[in-house]
Amino acid sequence: MLHIPCPYCGKRDETEFTYGGENKKRPDPEVEISDEEWAKYLFMNSNPRGEFEELWYHSSGCRKWFYVNRDTVSYKISSSKKIKND
Repeated sequence: MLHIPCPYCGKRDETEFTYGGENKKRPDPEVEISDEEWAKYLFMNSNPRGEFEELWYHSSGCRKWFYVNRDTVSYKISSSKKIKND
């Protein structure tokens, strides 16, 4: 089991969290994009090998989103941080 360090609540078991996926930039809502571009944003992930920044949600705790840097091979978490606008 992963022990995820919530930047608000401290280290907790992964069962308290919901995985939010890769941290990627959302398309600008003011700019019209094609269905293909929107589908690419939603479904195409980089899926790298090694260190990776992800979004996690503390669903059974503080109910806040935050970033986690995790190695996708070893699952080792190196850091977590608050989202700037939070």
